[in-house]
Amino acid sequence: MTSPDTTDLQPPPGCPAHGGTHPGPPLYGADYAADPMRTLDALRGDGPISSVEIAPGVSASLVTDYRIALEVLRDSDTFRKDGRTWQATAPQDSPIIGMMMYRPNCYHADGPRHARLRGAITDSLDRIEPNTLRTHIERSADRLIDTFAGEGEADLLNQYAKILPLMVIQLLMGVPEEPGSRMIVAMTNVFDGVEPEKSNAELLGILLELIAAKRAEPGQDVTSWMLQHSAQLTDEEMIHQLVLLLGAGVEPTQNWIANALLLLLSDDRFAGDLAGGSMPVDDALVEVLWTTPPFSNFCMTYPTRDVEFNGFVLPRDKPVLISLTAVNTDPALASETRAGNRAHLAFGGGAHVCPAQSPARLITSVAIEKLLDRLPDLELAVPADQLTWRPGPFLRALTALPLRFPSVPVRSDETTGDSRWNDKPVPPSSTPPEPTSSPKQQASARSARPRWLNSLVGWWRGQ
Repeated sequence: MTSPDTTDLQPPPGCPAHGGTHPGPPLYGADYAADPMRTLDALRGDGPISSVEIAPGVSASLVTDYRIALEVLRDSDTFRKDGRTWQATAPQDSPIIGMMMYRPNCYHADGPRHARLRGAITDSLDRIEPNTLRTHIERSADRLIDTFAGEGEADLLNQYAKILPLMVIQLLMGVPEEPGSRMIVAMTNVFDGVEPEKSNAELLGILLELIAAKRAEPGQDVTSWMLQHSAQLTDEEMIHQLVLLLGAGVEPTQNWIANALLLLLSDDRFAGDLAGGSMPVDDALVEVLWTTPPFSNFCMTYPTRDVEFNGFVLPRDKPVLISLTAVNTDPALASETRAGNRAHLAFGGGAHVCPAQSPARLITSVAIEKLLDRLPDLELAVPADQLTWRPGPFLRALTALPLRFPSVPVRSDETTGDSRWNDKPVPPSSTPPEPTSSPKQQASARSARPRWLNSLVGWWRGQ
């Protein structure tokens, strides 16, 4: 990587890297969704970085080379997460603004602020006891399976994979049963675009009530631990952190579950019936992260200066995306064994690597194990090539996963068990409170719905 002398770099007319008239191929629409690798392979053939169109009239640079992706992800001084300069010039009615717009959470923060906000999340997630979490996942999975086990058919995406992570995160966050049920409905409606304004308002109200309740009476849950953390998060910061946990924890996990189930049910290496398959389920989970990761193109950054890679200029303040699908299938890695190999970039890399990998992996593996235990004769209700995928540029996500199976009787225990996770004291933060942070304003988040919440539908759907 070199920093060019801009006086010596005069891009040719129409250069897509400098916002010319040729933004590159689209990473959206039905044709792209049906076969994204056709587009990604063509781009890779033209070089390690390409100009692409991520929405009508919105261009970006896309990295398809594994080595360059690592350099970008690890250089947080040059490739920053704060994209407000670009956002100010982007079309505000674009469908991708909701996904890319700046929010004051750890994902969009850099430097000391990022370390402070992220520390509150990672230290709190680290307090979760895995065996207790597994028990909660199994009980939640049983409750969901009971709703369709006797029917002989189900849409496993919308009836199971989409709801299970929400149920588990509700427990992690310490949301009581009644508002927790409303939160699941509101979040599901947000994902589906059903009455978005009403659903957004419902979700915000539940989170504000949760924060107030946990400040008054802390519990053994992630929300309480974050509030007690030495990062000293304000109510506004807590809202953004919790929304990040919900959006980033639910959407990728549901797609990981669905994509892994599709692989298990459609790939001959698993011998068709799962029980006699030649590859264990865990290998399928890893393979999905390599070949069809839940986020296909993501990890947006914005260069602080013009940066050149192999003759391609990444312009200052213009979005750079990593094609996680393309870099994970980089031909340079083809000789490496993928079974058990965790060198993929499905969770990103560098300082902003996903902090919730372990809970997500446990939710996904237990979800599939429990489903195969309860419904061992699952099969696709339609051929795999007739399934449809959501058309946005960011996610590799099915619209539905219809399955059929011999009906089985309901058998689960309706109790949810102890909601406590452990009794360890609040850990000291590795990062002190940010000196320049503003003092807490307990009521500031209650006066009106923040503008960013209006875009949650686009953010979570990735369209």
